[in-house]
Amino acid sequence: MKQLTLARAGFERYGNTTRRAVFLAEMERVVPWSALWGLIEPVYPKPGNGRPPIGVERMLRIYFLQQWFNLSDPAVEEAVYDLAAIRDFVGVDLGREPVPDETTVCRFRHLLEQHDLGRQLFDEVQRHLAAKGLKVAPARSSMPRSSTRPLRPRTPRRRAIPRCIRPRRATSGTSA
Repeated sequence: MKQLTLARAGFERYGNTTRRAVFLAEMERVVPWSALWGLIEPVYPKPGNGRPPIGVERMLRIYFLQQWFNLSDPAVEEAVYDLAAIRDFVGVDLGREPVPDETTVCRFRHLLEQHDLGRQLFDEVQRHLAAKGLKVAPARSSMPRSSTRPLRPRTPRRRAIPRCIRPRRATSGTSA
């Protein structure tokens, strides 16, 4: 086991386990990560010339975080930097390595889309969770709309007040 760095150890004296941390611990326990890595491994870039790729395990966890919490590429990068529970789930120690940037996350997502692996991954997870009697619903908007209340009619837009435009001054040296 690696020694904890100061970035990982923290100095908090008091703490509370959040619902997010409980959810991520449960997903760590029940999702068949090795089976999912096996689906992606054949199409994932191999180390060779150029910059070595980030581990498929880490990128897959980031991809699932995006889906579970409805995060964009920049938002998931910021969440990994910002939240210790997410950093622990992804396996990033900021004292040793940086978080994958949003471009890397975007390229991984496009790789999955190109090979039509996103649906296969979630179908595999749903089958596995259904066998255990669990279900994960996709993330919802933070402000769900009630379907019983009709939408408010749009108010007509007011005409914009024309801006005051000063007449241009002559540039030929004559002054008025």
